Amino acid sequence: MMCGITGTPGTGKSTVADELFRRGHRVVHITDVVQPYVLGKDPERDTQIIDTDKMVDELVPFDGFVEGHFAHLLPCDRIVVLRLRPDELVARLKARGYSSNKIVENRDAEALDVCLIETVDLYDPDYIFELDTTAKSLAACADTIERFYRGEIPASFGSIDWSAFAEVSP
Repeated sequence: MMCGITGTPGTGKSTVADELFRRGHRVVHITDVVQPYVLGKDPERDTQIIDTDKMVDELVPFDGFVEGHFAHLLPCDRIVVLRLRPDELVARLKARGYSSNKIVENRDAEALDVCLIETVDLYDPDYIFELDTTAKSLAACADTIERFYRGEIPASFGSIDWSAFAEVSP
């Protein structure tokens, strides 16, 4: 069974995926396999243009976790959407050296539930789990994801509302 871990940049996807790897799970980071699917660069948005359709067509499903900003576009059996309070997200992205424009774009995407909405459009609700990583330990996040992966806790999403944080300055 393949489980995707998606979310806005900065929500903890790579960090929690690395913890799952340390626990013995197979993990694929999309950033490690995306290069053949890069079509170019969007200088205005400071991002790569990815042929996600080709990537989806060529990905061979596996047992474990696939992690990345657009993991929800892949053919996963279950999907976890990581969320982070926008003021915390702004602080993380600043610390990473993101430009003000990228910080605002990602803050707004998180406040408006963009990854969650895309995921809900693509997946049966019984296979989606939304996890607020704000103020949670890495171990607690990994434990929760493992429990969802094993079917020990039910799908759950739609209870997080970041709209009050939409105006947090970068």
